[in-house]
Amino acid sequence: MSESSHGGPERRARELRRALRHHSYLYYVRNQPEISDGRFDELFRELKALEASHPELVTPDSPTQRVGAEPLDAFETIEHTAPMLSLDSSADVQPLERFDERMRKALGDDIGYVVEPKLDGASIELVYESGRLSRAVTRGDGVRGEGVTGNIRTIHSVPLRLRAADRAVPPLLALRAEVIMRVGDFEALNARLLESDRPPFANPRNAAAGSLRQLDPRITAARPLDIYVYDILAIDGRPPPTQRATLEALREWGLPVNERCRPAADVGEILAFQAEIEEGRDDLEYEIDGIVIKLDDIAARDEVGETSHHPRWAFAFKFPPRKEVTRLLHIFPSVGRTGVVTPIAFMRPVELGGVTVSRANLHNREEVARKDIREGDRVRVQRAGDVIPQVLERIEEPGRERAEPWVMPGECPSCGTLLEPRGPYTFCPNLFACPAQLAGRIQHLGSRHALDIEGLGEETANLLVRQGVIGRVPELFELEAAKLMELEGFAERSATNLVTAISEARTTELARFIYGLGIPEIGVTVARELASHFLSFEAFREAAAPREEAPAGEEAPAGEALQEVDGIGPRMAEQITAFLARPEVSAVVDELRSWIEPVPPPRAGDTLAGLRIVLTGGLESMSRSEAAKKLEALGAKVTSSVSKQTSYVVAGENPGRKLERAETLGVETLDEAGLFELLSGGPDALSPPEDVPAPGAAGDAPETDAPETDAP
Repeated sequence: MSESSHGGPERRARELRRALRHHSYLYYVRNQPEISDGRFDELFRELKALEASHPELVTPDSPTQRVGAEPLDAFETIEHTAPMLSLDSSADVQPLERFDERMRKALGDDIGYVVEPKLDGASIELVYESGRLSRAVTRGDGVRGEGVTGNIRTIHSVPLRLRAADRAVPPLLALRAEVIMRVGDFEALNARLLESDRPPFANPRNAAAGSLRQLDPRITAARPLDIYVYDILAIDGRPPPTQRATLEALREWGLPVNERCRPAADVGEILAFQAEIEEGRDDLEYEIDGIVIKLDDIAARDEVGETSHHPRWAFAFKFPPRKEVTRLLHIFPSVGRTGVVTPIAFMRPVELGGVTVSRANLHNREEVARKDIREGDRVRVQRAGDVIPQVLERIEEPGRERAEPWVMPGECPSCGTLLEPRGPYTFCPNLFACPAQLAGRIQHLGSRHALDIEGLGEETANLLVRQGVIGRVPELFELEAAKLMELEGFAERSATNLVTAISEARTTELARFIYGLGIPEIGVTVARELASHFLSFEAFREAAAPREEAPAGEEAPAGEALQEVDGIGPRMAEQITAFLARPEVSAVVDELRSWIEPVPPPRAGDTLAGLRIVLTGGLESMSRSEAAKKLEALGAKVTSSVSKQTSYVVAGENPGRKLERAETLGVETLDEAGLFELLSGGPDALSPPEDVPAPGAAGDAPETDAPETDAP
């Protein structure tokens, strides 16, 4: 049929795009195709030819534009619209029951859940602006990830433009989804790789994650990826009131939602769903490793809040680990970055859930003795949580002569230093001169969450130490390309690139530098908290210095100033202080500071410094996550629970129980107008409520209540 018979090429292009989106929705979301694959291909080819003849008709969200981006040199790091937290999880019933008890204690017995299969793929954030896909970001560390928009656009089940036929599309919509590769597609992909003499993928999850991180979108487009969307991270407007309503909204917007999600009233129904899913697990066309339980009521989720690691309103109930039997060949003491010497089991290779396993962590010398595991034993191996290989137990072999019990050596296998037992663990005290620890510390300093030095991985760090090129951590910054070119595996370009990357890392974020030092107890989140609190490395170091004098009869508290930082308690503060006080540590830190300039986190001002603010209910002008960012940029601390230490509760539409708790405790509440006054002029801009003295006015009694806790 000619273009003219359809009213011209522009109109025909619109018709074809609309038809292709509609049939993609029926195919991927509703699973109710109305036309054959052949007919769909005909429509697609017609649109492609039409756009080739009239390039001015091409739109960014046209179905023909899924693959069009040029290969990248590197992925851009992008901050998530809202944190992508991990889930609290267990394979035991008791933690699940405790989760249910906590929910009922906080919210009462009138609650409901939604249960979903726990997909085993690659987590991703999808952001739609004005209904069009604007960016896609890998989970990364939960706060920021890698921008893979060009790759996500190649997945045909991802709509480039949301449907608005059944539900209005919000101006901004950030979604959490899982990119997967179905089992049949995975097997076909591996067969093709083997035919072309290329190594196959170990399992569908690795295949999905590896395909998603290709710098060339054309490679990703050739991989059979699929996606399921399951949560709203942020929305400009009022969110659906429940998880069930959320899933239906996602479907109406044209997004693929897993068909096996359903409501559950209590633990009994949750366990029934888990048993049903586990029984049919091997018949599913995609990999799962458990189920996820979520509070159905979105407002109730707001009530129970979240920790820095996981939401309190969701729980992952994992399947029991897969198990196999193999022969343990050798036990080797391995020295880690922190000096812990861990017994590692080397085994005859065995496949566990699609992954070939040949080594496992035996944890510590007491664990080896308790299980009575010896070299040559036949053992049962499992992947805890379907991820980490571990030796579960020894299998009796009557009549077979066994080796002598394994004993931890008295000296470090890497440097010969006498080892020190500390409880069930064994340590090498030679922190910075032990080659194994030195290589580990160099690798950690250059890792993605630290200085992010491209090219400085485990293999390179071990090579630099083994060849004597680096004898102390600060010598990393003295490396020259000519010296690197003498080492195996380095050419002029790779040597120059590494030296350049090291040089560029000399200016870095304060949080990255603190994390990169490898201080005990300090992970990525704690490093960020410390950086935000102290704003300079010198201030942090001074706070971590032990007190030289204490009041008579009292013991000087370790790192007292550190405990003012959220998430740091007495034990953690003591560990940080003790580590930084060691002379050899202090010397290395001094040298590193002479090379590295840590940059404090950006701050728009401190007009709200010292205020603790809770947000509840929906805001008209912005999302709660946007409001939180604005408040934190001005120095406020945004928390998830209300206590007498809370300065203000900002209440939008449908605020829920946090408003009731604020009224009970006498905490001042603000509406959206009050929030704008606070953001624009600080606390002084607010009009004091009637009959209530302004903060700091005569008659105010000092607060003596206990500090705020994380309890819901």
